[in-house]
Amino acid sequence: MTRVTVYSTQNCPYCRMAKAFLEKHGVPYESIDVGADRAQAEKMIALSGQRGVPVIVVDDEVIVGFDSQRLNELFGETREGGAYDVLIVGAGPAGLTAGMYCARKMLSTLIISENIGGQALESWAVENYMGYRMVSGEELMKKFEEQVRMHDIRLEIDRAAGFSEADGVFRVSTTTGQEFFAKTIIFAQGKRPRKLDVLGEDRFIGRGISICSTCDGPLFKGKKVAVVGGGNSALQTAIEMSSIAASVSLIVRSSIKADAVYVEKLKGIGNITVHEHTKVTALHGEQFLTGVTIRDEKGSEQQLPLDGVFVEIGWLPNTDILDGFVALNEQKEIIVDINCHTNRPGVFAAGDITNEKSKQIIIAAGDGAKAALEAFEYLMKEGKGE
Repeated sequence: MTRVTVYSTQNCPYCRMAKAFLEKHGVPYESIDVGADRAQAEKMIALSGQRGVPVIVVDDEVIVGFDSQRLNELFGETREGGAYDVLIVGAGPAGLTAGMYCARKMLSTLIISENIGGQALESWAVENYMGYRMVSGEELMKKFEEQVRMHDIRLEIDRAAGFSEADGVFRVSTTTGQEFFAKTIIFAQGKRPRKLDVLGEDRFIGRGISICSTCDGPLFKGKKVAVVGGGNSALQTAIEMSSIAASVSLIVRSSIKADAVYVEKLKGIGNITVHEHTKVTALHGEQFLTGVTIRDEKGSEQQLPLDGVFVEIGWLPNTDILDGFVALNEQKEIIVDINCHTNRPGVFAAGDITNEKSKQIIIAAGDGAKAALEAFEYLMKEGKGE
């Protein structure tokens, strides 16, 4: 019998999705909380060479992160692709809302996504979503997911790999080899974290550099960490990590541009040191990160001994495979009109992947609803919804 162990932390959304995947496919597993058990955390690090979660051990194979493609290869079921009225790419606020609205219009709907929740999962606290005084990004996305699962919507944990159109029908292929056909498409796959662009960065991902503080934060209890960035996400991460880590260095390339509420909270925290007009120029360490070099605008350099760095410097749109299929702007965002239409008939887009100026969960959700209603109207006009 296959032995599966999942090393996770309590608030890690990708850990939750890994466990949900295993449970869906009837795979028994042992769950170990490495945020609460320091000895098990050291064991996980020795096994994987990673200071990040989730880590999934399947017999003698170590899987780092929520690798949906590999988990599908090991435990997934072979299913026919099928044809749908609407195919939605992405399961963040925009994609999940679009799916719910499509289902309410009685449209056959498929959502393809590598994860459920998108970048909203990485928010420690959401304080500006109506109906909630404060809610974590994971909790909010769980509410979205629960509502979607009440409807007849097929949800595939997979990655869309290619798109084409023939005779008014769209064909979508995935990294696991599946093929799907749809009358309309809604792109809502959001963005991915921007990298530091410093030599050696890839080598330290999971070995001191983290792009998910809600996942990996507990592994740095009592350690020295830095947060790079000056926006809301960066300050929020610095504030949360100040109660976990021994010290936090906030490294800001220019000046802090976060909302006043986060700036005020930051002022009263004694173990946070702010370095404005400063950038990271070098990373130090062998197997794991041990420090960084920072340089200010005057050219003065300083080396900071650190155990971890959380990168919060913005996001890049997930449109690499869409260039040529729909029109993109200079930032590689999908160009849409006020009603979420792209330049290709039958193809819509919503959320942070678009050229919509404001990137907020509530705006993405609203645009998801709008895109779904526009897809429904398109199907009715084209006579494809009968």
